[in-house]
Amino acid sequence: MTESTIAVLDIDGTLIDSNYQHALAWFRALRSVGETYPIWRLHRLIGMGGDQLLTELGGPDLERRVGDRVREEQGKQVDALIEEMVPLPGARELLIAIKQRGHRLVLASSGQQRHVEIFLDKLAARDIVDGWTTSDDVENSKPAPDLLQVALKKLSAPQDAPSVMIGDSVWDVESAKRAEMPAIVVRSGGFGDDELRDAGAVALYDTPGDLAEALGDTPLA
Repeated sequence: MTESTIAVLDIDGTLIDSNYQHALAWFRALRSVGETYPIWRLHRLIGMGGDQLLTELGGPDLERRVGDRVREEQGKQVDALIEEMVPLPGARELLIAIKQRGHRLVLASSGQQRHVEIFLDKLAARDIVDGWTTSDDVENSKPAPDLLQVALKKLSAPQDAPSVMIGDSVWDVESAKRAEMPAIVVRSGGFGDDELRDAGAVALYDTPGDLAEALGDTPLA
């Protein structure tokens, strides 16, 4: 790939250590409407868009009965936990390293706008990245490819522009596959290496900082 490669990075769980708090927020939101599911099952779905998570968890009936209420409450629960969500080791350094290699950089999040704004501040990333997305930008969230395609549009880039996705979950890898992007993954999503490789991840790293040090061995070389 060339200097004009676009790096599309997930925020939640990839740059910000937030997956387990999100699982707890979904657990509490579901309990508030009388539905209880094991947190491990919820954790396995973190990274999938909130518009699809409840159907995947409990089928169309769960979504029909409580979907909108649970999503609203989940957002409030995230509000209560967001101060506990901090950048993962080397997250900002990864953004800087990508830019120093001459690549364009866009953060692709399907999170609520107020949460994305807070994460941008936690990363001090506004002056580094070329753009970012929120849930307001897409109708279909991951594992659909829409979010990654919108991320490219944020940079006025064609859909076939050289690009690579960096995420933390099998849902990120699946979304990248559908968008025809190679996917690099950090292990903070809590998925097994075999799951991530089977999904199509081209490389795995423990932390964003580890990836920053190894960029020369990736499609962002």
